[in-house]
Amino acid sequence: EELGRKLYSEIASIWLSDEVARTKPTPETEAEKGTLVVETVLWDTVPQYLRKLDATAKTFLGKGLPLESAPIKFASWMGGDRDGNPNVKPNTTRVVCLRNRAKAASLFKRDLLELQNDLSITTCSDEIKAVVGEGVREPYRAFIKGMVEKLERTQTWAEEELQKVQEGSSGSSMSTNDIYLSKQELMDEFLTIKRSLEELGDGFAAEGKLVDLMRNLSAFGLTLIPLDVRQESDRHEEAVDSITRYLGLGSYSDWDEQTKLNWLTTQITSKRPLLPPGVWREHPEYFSETAVDTLEIFRMISEQHEDSLGAYVISQATSASDVLNVLLLQLDAGVKKPLRVAPLFETLGDLEGAHGTMSTLFNLPAYKGIINGKQEVMIGYSDSAKDAGRLAASNAQVDTQSKLAKLAQEHNIDMTFFHGKGGTVGRGGNPQTFKAILSHAPETINGQFRVTEQGEMINQNFGFSDRAERTMDIYTAAVMAEKLSKRQEPDESWKNVMSKISDISCDSYRSVVRGDERFVPYFRSATPELELGNLNIGSRPAKRKATGGVESLRAIPWNFAWTQTRSNLPSWLGVGDALSDILKSEDKSTLRNMYENWGSFRAMIDVVEMVLAKSEPAIAEHYDNVLVKDDLAKELGVDIRKKHLEAEQAVLELTGHDKLGQNNAVLMRQMAVRNPYVDCLNVLQVETLKRLREGG
Repeated sequence: EELGRKLYSEIASIWLSDEVARTKPTPETEAEKGTLVVETVLWDTVPQYLRKLDATAKTFLGKGLPLESAPIKFASWMGGDRDGNPNVKPNTTRVVCLRNRAKAASLFKRDLLELQNDLSITTCSDEIKAVVGEGVREPYRAFIKGMVEKLERTQTWAEEELQKVQEGSSGSSMSTNDIYLSKQELMDEFLTIKRSLEELGDGFAAEGKLVDLMRNLSAFGLTLIPLDVRQESDRHEEAVDSITRYLGLGSYSDWDEQTKLNWLTTQITSKRPLLPPGVWREHPEYFSETAVDTLEIFRMISEQHEDSLGAYVISQATSASDVLNVLLLQLDAGVKKPLRVAPLFETLGDLEGAHGTMSTLFNLPAYKGIINGKQEVMIGYSDSAKDAGRLAASNAQVDTQSKLAKLAQEHNIDMTFFHGKGGTVGRGGNPQTFKAILSHAPETINGQFRVTEQGEMINQNFGFSDRAERTMDIYTAAVMAEKLSKRQEPDESWKNVMSKISDISCDSYRSVVRGDERFVPYFRSATPELELGNLNIGSRPAKRKATGGVESLRAIPWNFAWTQTRSNLPSWLGVGDALSDILKSEDKSTLRNMYENWGSFRAMIDVVEMVLAKSEPAIAEHYDNVLVKDDLAKELGVDIRKKHLEAEQAVLELTGHDKLGQNNAVLMRQMAVRNPYVDCLNVLQVETLKRLREGG
């Protein structure tokens, strides 16, 4: 009875609560909420998972994981991603980094107090005695007491620095001499305790809570979760152009690429700074507001302590000078240990030009001398699919990674690919993570896999301990399987057919999205795209540029809008024409052979089949009938549904299935249960949109 009362009370409270956010979150708020999964789930789950992995390694390899190893690491760009988001300022990143340090110190302090309570042992090594002194009855507790006090000072320092940033004050600071800024310092103290326990034969205590603390320090460091910084390439060029004009060298933006490279490499190898600190604030005739903001970002980077920041990602990267711009701006700002610079190749053209860009960089001695044999490259799945359609984008992503991996091998460079995927298929996602990882091009993962987990996928994959552990299981198993498996390399006939499929599907996709004048009016009336832009669900604007059209719309609202209508257009448009044409040609048998024997291609087709099975043209037609007023736009809706049917038929012919999803019994069962409920929600949404647009 009491349980029923509590349940009723909880339901009543939820029912009467406001589900809709009335104000947009700030980037700081987003970051704070985003790191909750680290504090509440991953902090306990990661060491628990690593214990299991360590036991498995001991069983099958004869030795466990090194204590200072971190097979799985987490990072974030919430508070660091300023790509098209004017709300993310230099102080935003300062605030998030300091909050993360304060929280990490608090978590380590909490766990150390638990360890202190456990270690009531009265004997210790001489190494411990040298710190706590002779005659101390409980030496470990005394040793840990000093660590706890230092963590308290670390937390206090971070909170005071945070307050100063938020208030814009510059008063005196606590000394950083007696706080933890380097994780190695804390690790050394953990190792001192462990050596002492092992020396006295207390292996159980040495392998207990202490090991979990060491695992967490390796995984999360003293920063909880390091931030990546991301910004558009145009902003960096604008900043460098401001510098050259201020120095009387003319407009950098007017120079050709080779001239830019010559000047950049000269400056990178020079010890002479280009600008006195802060001079950009004194000369608005040379430095625009956005240029000042960009230069202040690099000043902020130079102030950060060890491990606060990770990579500097350049969105819309198209040339070698885009990468050197960021490297030069870091060096000129006084960044002692420059962040690794990761160009993001995101459109079809960017992907196709990536090999040339990286080849130019790897042939510059000044650049190779700085990167120390390591390079990170980010591959954009969302924007390339939005630009060229699913099949063309997938082919370009695989081809680009293969070429870049070979280029890196030629230059003896360890290349890591950062896969910028979203949760939906239209943004590069695939619910079958294991198969998705194994479908990447051979020799491109090599035991290291960096990928984005965004939005709702964070909660779905890491929101609960069992889910998080399962997700880490899958990632670990897949990366190891990819490393140890011999996979089918595509032969020339497969590559040729794939190239044809890519070209046909891209042309078909773009003929609708770019070439049909009915498309924009149809998209904006048949989907809730405009209404989604008014929701207070994120700090980032829906468009990179406020004045842009569909081409400037971000991939998230683009895919989300089509998902709402159950059309899922970005995930399949162009597929039907491409497959139909090949199935009618002399390459038909080659195409079937590709599906049966090329795992990457089969995974690509299977995920398209899944999306087509989930789509519901009848629901999309209902949106059209109620919301689309323009007759020409309505005709386009009819044409799109015809293309959907053609895509279904082509996929069924290729796979040999009688119905969509035939090989996925779980999916079919899920849809049978879910669809009747979702259908009702779609009908309600259509009526809501109708009333909103009519002013009701």
